[in-house]
Amino acid sequence: MQVSVRDNNVDQALRALKKKLQREGVFREMRLKEHFEKPSVRKAREKKEALSRQRKLARKKAEREG
Repeated sequence: MQVSVRDNNVDQALRALKKKLQREGVFREMRLKEHFEKPSVRKAREKKEALSRQRKLARKKAEREG
């Protein structure tokens, strides 16, 4: 990953880097790997997240259609 620093503005480059890392899901992955997660718990969490994504997509679709 690469972020360019323009006009010696490190703060702006740091914000851009954080935004890219957030978009890639690096922070989320780091948080999940802090502790061991049992496979059964991981499967349940992933299923719950998938259901949440589906509901959100359906909600947005219904909102667009009116």
